This record gives sequence, C-alpha cells and structure tokens, in this order.
Amino acid sequence: MRNKEEAVVVFSGGQDSTTCLLWALSRYKKVYAISFDYGQRHVAELDCAKEIAEKLGVEHYILDMTLLNQLAPNSLTRSDIKVDENAPEVGTPNSFVDGRNHLFLSFVAVFAKQKGISDIITGVSQSDFSGYPDCRDAFVKSLNVTLNLAMDYEFNIITPLMWIDKMETWKMADELGGLELVHDMTLTCYNGIKGDGCGHCPACKLRKRGYDLYMKYKKNK
Repeated sequence: MRNKEEAVVVFSGGQDSTTCLLWALSRYKKVYAISFDYGQRHVAELDCAKEIAEKLGVEHYILDMTLLNQLAPNSLTRSDIKVDENAPEVGTPNSFVDGRNHLFLSFVAVFAKQKGISDIITGVSQSDFSGYPDCRDAFVKSLNVTLNLAMDYEFNIITPLMWIDKMETWKMADELGGLELVHDMTLTCYNGIKGDGCGHCPACKLRKRGYDLYMKYKKNK
C-alpha cells in the first residue's frame, strides 16, 4: 500500500529545495528530507540543510555520494576550478555536475520505496535552469518512467518550481510563511556564502535579481 500522506524532498539547503520543503510541509502529514554529500566545495550547504530541517522538525538524512566527486570534476567540486560567471556560448557551465540529479533522484527513489512512499519532490526549474540539462522537464519525466520500470513501482516526481522563475519562487516562499527563513538560512552561493552570498557567482546574481523583483512587486502590490 502506497502512502499518500508522506513525501520525500531532495534537499540541498538552498533556496529552491527549501521552498519545496515548505511546499511539501503544507501538503503532507510527514516529510523526509534527503541531502547528499558529494564532496561539494560549498559543503556548508549541508550544515544549512541540517539547521533548516531541525528548525522545521523534518526527519533529515545525508547520503554519501562522494564517488561523484571523483567521476565528475567541476567548479563545484574543485577549488582550483573557477566558477564560470557567465554561461558559455556552447555546452554547459563548468558548475554543471554530470549525473547529479539523475543519481540523486534515483537514490531518493530507493529510499522512498522502502518507506512505501510514491511522491518525490525536487526543486529543479526549466525557467531558471542555468543551462543544466538535468533540470529540464523532459529529463524529469523520462527519469520518472525509468524509475517506475526499474523498480516496478509507481513513483511521482513532483517539481513545484518547474515553470516559475526566481521572483515567483520568492513569492511562493513568502506565501508559505518562509520568506525570512529562506532568505537568511539557505545557501545558494557557489562560493559557499550563506544568505545573500558572494554577489558575483551566477547563483547569487539569479537569486538577488529574483528577490529584488519580488520586493518591488510586493511593495507596489
């Protein structure tokens, strides 16, 4: 019997996944948060994830995915590789970690099945996907089918942010009563700085632009 009152959230401790965690908490009786240690340079995000999960009373697990660090060197896992500040004209940014969302969702699906849970929530977005192919709707739908077939189980990968931009993500967090929490406690910065971040990396620029637009919208509302 599949449990429709529980869900699992792929949880990094960043803006998007925290907003999704708040979204899930407003809809399910029990929510599990799963984070991954993949040797990321901004490992402080795991500390943020722990703090946020504790504050929200969410059962939280951190899974070891350090093999990914060995297989896919990039600017998020290597201190000697500088993060691209602008998207390249061809190919993916050097902050893209090959296979990350594929592996994360697959391992979360194994966890969910053991709990009898079908609903898996992830904060990927095709509107603000930074050139990452594994944030696209087609990928998520394809993997959903693959996981169903692989485990003979009916998973439902839910993407609340898929078709909204960062401004709308801030709006969602505010409507869920978590604007201050998301602003102050999350880590989105590629250089590992909590809250407003370094202000220079692509993640910080995207986050700030969305926040400023939402504050302007809220003021003029």
